[in-house]
Amino acid sequence: MANYSDNFILAKENNKESVFEWQFAENTAENTDNDINPNNNYGSSLAQFFGPSSIGWSDGEANRWIVRELTKEKTTADLRDPRLEASFLYDSTDVKGPKSSMIYGKTFSSRYGNNNKRVWFRKFQNDNWKNEEGYRSPNNWRYIRYADVLLMYAECLNEASQTSKAYDYVDMVRQRAGLAKLSVSKPNLSKTDFLTQLKHERVTELSGEGHRWMDLARWGSLGTQLGTTDSGFNNFVIGKSELLPIPQQEIDINPNLKQNPGWN
Repeated sequence: MANYSDNFILAKENNKESVFEWQFAENTAENTDNDINPNNNYGSSLAQFFGPSSIGWSDGEANRWIVRELTKEKTTADLRDPRLEASFLYDSTDVKGPKSSMIYGKTFSSRYGNNNKRVWFRKFQNDNWKNEEGYRSPNNWRYIRYADVLLMYAECLNEASQTSKAYDYVDMVRQRAGLAKLSVSKPNLSKTDFLTQLKHERVTELSGEGHRWMDLARWGSLGTQLGTTDSGFNNFVIGKSELLPIPQQEIDINPNLKQNPGWN
């Protein structure tokens, strides 16, 4: 899609960039809380749970470091990366600041003041067409996008020591955001340096879409990386916390099962 934000709004569901997305519908005809009615709700509650304070429950928020990642590089037109505005609701969703950043019909300043540093996810929310959320969001969740496939393919080429070929696929993603080609700004990167750059590319392109944990696991960065960016992982124990414990009941009924490391 030419417009990055089209991948996250209701009006552009099942678009040409979507490889796989979970389908949701508002289903207003069955607007009851009767749990035994199988047609009760085809919508998603994610928008309500992730919605910003005073709109939703703020169960999922972003850390400020991702904002800094998206401001490291300007577009070829000397503008801010447009993915920042499309991805997050915070004091500078609008580059002009909290008095211009609209949060569900009101300015950030009027809702939270000028010094609030919280950052909420904007992807898959509904602020572009209504001023509240609910438990029946019709907005589909795009789980695999073509941009993700391109970055994964570039990573595979780099791992296969074909780094020069990998540049083209990263450039396809960067150019949509208006950034200079990586092959121009950072040519001839080593295999190691290219992977470091690719880690940045994935977090700026795919933030909030549910891929970060698996990325860190694949790179062997769980624990160390999380500890530097999110204080919630200060208690992460490498070699243990990557896996949840197997319930004792399951071990009792299957003697072939062994408890995951560190949970005995």
